[in-house]
Amino acid sequence: MIVETLQNELNLTNWQVEKVIKLIDDGNTIPFIARYRKDVTGSLNDETLRKFDERLKYLRNLEDKKEKIIKRIDELGKLDDDLKSSILNANTLVELDDLYRPFKSKKRTRATIAREKGLEPLAQIILAQDVKESIKKIAKKYIDPEKEINTAEDAIDGAKDIIAEIISDNSQFRKKIRQNTFYTGQIETKAKDKDSSSEYEIYYNYSEDLRKIPPHRILAINRAEKEGIIKGKVVCEVDEIIKYLNRHMLKNISSIPEKIEYNRYTTPIIKESVEDSYKRLISPAIEREIRNFLTQKAEEKSIEVFAKNLNQLLMESPLVGKTILGWDPAFRTGCKLAIIDETGKVLDTALIYPTEPQNKVKESIKTVRDLIDKYDINVIAIGNGTASRESEQIVSDIIKGTNVEYIIVNEAGASVYSASKLADEEFPKFSEGERSAVSIARRLQDPLAELVKIDPKSIGVGQYQHDMNQKQLSESLSGVVEKVVNEVGVDLNTASVSLLNYVSGIGNTTAKNIISYREENGSFENRKELLNVKKLGKKTYEQCAGFVKIDNPEYPLDNTTIHPESYDATFKLLKKLNYSTSDIGSKSLKFDKVDLKEISEELDIGMETLKDIISELKKPGRDPREDMPKPILRKNVLTLEDLEIGMITQGTVRNIVDFGAFVDIGVHQDGLVHISQLVADKYVKHPLDIVSVGDIVDVKVLDVDIKRKRINLSMII
Repeated sequence: MIVETLQNELNLTNWQVEKVIKLIDDGNTIPFIARYRKDVTGSLNDETLRKFDERLKYLRNLEDKKEKIIKRIDELGKLDDDLKSSILNANTLVELDDLYRPFKSKKRTRATIAREKGLEPLAQIILAQDVKESIKKIAKKYIDPEKEINTAEDAIDGAKDIIAEIISDNSQFRKKIRQNTFYTGQIETKAKDKDSSSEYEIYYNYSEDLRKIPPHRILAINRAEKEGIIKGKVVCEVDEIIKYLNRHMLKNISSIPEKIEYNRYTTPIIKESVEDSYKRLISPAIEREIRNFLTQKAEEKSIEVFAKNLNQLLMESPLVGKTILGWDPAFRTGCKLAIIDETGKVLDTALIYPTEPQNKVKESIKTVRDLIDKYDINVIAIGNGTASRESEQIVSDIIKGTNVEYIIVNEAGASVYSASKLADEEFPKFSEGERSAVSIARRLQDPLAELVKIDPKSIGVGQYQHDMNQKQLSESLSGVVEKVVNEVGVDLNTASVSLLNYVSGIGNTTAKNIISYREENGSFENRKELLNVKKLGKKTYEQCAGFVKIDNPEYPLDNTTIHPESYDATFKLLKKLNYSTSDIGSKSLKFDKVDLKEISEELDIGMETLKDIISELKKPGRDPREDMPKPILRKNVLTLEDLEIGMITQGTVRNIVDFGAFVDIGVHQDGLVHISQLVADKYVKHPLDIVSVGDIVDVKVLDVDIKRKRINLSMII
């Protein structure tokens, strides 16, 4: 069942599903499987494998729950073949819950109280619809003052409560009503105070089809409700649902096929029970389920967008070979500065007060110019927080007549890092401001190495991230960081605990043990030395070895992504073609006329693995981020007031949401390129289909609202 489901959902073959399940069950990580088991999986990529792993966990949980439910119902003596078959064929946890609902232990409801009073038989008589006398007359037999049944009406009311619950517990009814409500219903929102002002005014009197409402609107409505600004509800054709329930609950007692006739004694009672069941029990539950479903799908979509944005941000091109001054701007507490060399080492720190209220501009300019001269600074990285605009103006004055350039860096999460335990361990003598300045400089120099130190949720490339399932969000974003870290690889002798923590097979404890070993024994000379690290066994070594590199290693292959398990095959390949390890990466290395199939069979190595080995031998240790757009460095200040309608400029995509992309054009306020302004000649389903975080794009200014600090841009030029 699980194999077949995964096969159909992910469009895989039976053998692929079985192989991947075995690899996962054997303790292999997703990055390891994606890179080093291509021949086993049919070259499934990281994204597909993560979906596979997620669905495998869900389906196994589903199967486990099925077994428990079947066992529980069987213990109650109420399991028949049809029910068992329905449970085994359920495809979702919602379907399973519907089937289990009638047998679930409930809180005391009106129906359970009625059953305790002995009114179940009366309810069954009414449901049978086979009486020839007034139900009121029959109900008199159930009068019992000791049970608080003082009249026939009391007995009938109790029976109706039982019938209402029976209707509500019917899984087929719930499935049909849920589908009907979702496909024909709407969500309506109203303002609690229509005269109040807020960012949610669009939802003060709003309605949209449930099946069409986009994810970002669902999340916005949820937040507005949470803040007490609006009230939302699901509306649908209630009359049609009541008619549907009546058709299935009322029995035709006529012997003539063309004639429909109902029992005149029981029909009114059943109709009342149907209406009560729907309005009191079914409708509120279905509304909750649909709202939860919409929220879940919206969260999944938002998390997907967040994950793709984060992936692009982490893959941004590093600014190598530069000495950078990190500038953490502020007013009252002053601007904190930190200078790092091309390796990220902190050379110096300083504190200046060029902004209000101190306004020590001349002293600040002298301090910064002295630092530029002393350390031969190439770039100034200014955080985009408070006082960023004022700092930029001062920096532009400072660098006039020099070769120094500046850039505004998104400092989201820098303050989180600076106050963290990790920062305290890394810079115990630095103030939080100094740590923040270091972080700003380093995230320009090597975004990946610095951003892994920060909770991905705090990096600022998502939408409504604080309103969604935090566990699901964290798992997804951690998966992205893990993917990127392993795709890029890490230098075993310089990588921080934060970086090592994301390497395939290495957890936080092992990462710390690697650092401790490095501090005690000096730099690693080869990958195999990892086996000397405390609690790093053969399985962990297998999972991590290919993702860690050693600069100037004892063995040349240790600075490539070739896995140690393929070293012998690599040496045989080089020898067969009359090359040596000294030829790795040189132009003399040629594979154009090599018969890959023949070599693959001769070396007993998979074709995909062989292709990867050859690719790595041509360009050993290549950083995939080299292909990404370089950061835009500036020398002159651009302000909101400088923007003119129709102006064309260049910017960097900073964030992507469902309705468009936010682009930094150097004025401290990102401009919005609405989804309709991304391209001119085709329909855009989602902005991610056109742009990615970090892209350098040309944009035209459509509108500038200086008062509200809003910029509308277009990529249709």
